[in-house]
Amino acid sequence: MASTSIPVAGSTERQETLRAALVAAVLGTVLVFLAGFAQPQLLHNAAHDARHSLSFPCH
Repeated sequence: MASTSIPVAGSTERQETLRAALVAAVLGTVLVFLAGFAQPQLLHNAAHDARHSLSFPCH
């Protein structure tokens, strides 16, 4: 009886999932620290500019 080996796709899917989770965790950490250490006026101006770029009235 000959044995056949079937490639396991779950291994690569798991690696891709872990890679995506790692990228999301790093991006989230960077965003939290940037927002945590930014000056309040800088955050206000960034939100204000984002509202204007989306044509959302804020005044």
